[in-house]
Amino acid sequence: MNRLTERFFGASSGIFSQAEVAVALEASPYSRHALVKRALAKGEILGIRRGLYCLAPRYQKKPVSVFAAAQRIYGPSYVSMESALGYHGWIPEAVRACTCVSYGNAREFHTPIGFFLYRRVPQRIFFAGVERLVDPSGNVFFMASPVKALADYVYVQKPEWNELADAAESLRIETEDLASVSRDQIDELSEDYSNSRVRRFLDAWKEGLSA
Repeated sequence: MNRLTERFFGASSGIFSQAEVAVALEASPYSRHALVKRALAKGEILGIRRGLYCLAPRYQKKPVSVFAAAQRIYGPSYVSMESALGYHGWIPEAVRACTCVSYGNAREFHTPIGFFLYRRVPQRIFFAGVERLVDPSGNVFFMASPVKALADYVYVQKPEWNELADAAESLRIETEDLASVSRDQIDELSEDYSNSRVRRFLDAWKEGLSA
């Protein structure tokens, strides 16, 4: 096992950066670069993106969390849209990409651990309606609430939804889930978006709760 692999074997997330390699190993930049190249060549580590790596599956003490990786691949960002709706159990089908909202420009990353899609959504407070969660394996990630995830989806996809029932039918969301949201949750996020399409959708959602 490569010395680099040994150093990060059993690391909490299994993901590490070039900067973390420099801190963990007392060696010259040339030596560290050589260690990374050898570990990649032997298949002991995988390159996620430039300067970011993870242990290969056979060296992981626990699987790498796609959600935890998302913020390290491109940030600031949080998991949202279809991925967040799937996480909360609001949509039934599996999501092929990890869909995220980023503070920066839209990006896409095809990596050995999955496809990551980032979209920029202008908002007043970027992390409003976003929770910092820890999974049973100790992985930390930022996840949008269902309301936030749907608001982001409306901004990015621009669906032609005339009423809340259209959203339920389009994404196969149970009406009970839509009805479980409080008016305060919607009001909080409605103030966070200036986009008129998103605000109309949130207003329609709130009206549907009072009907």
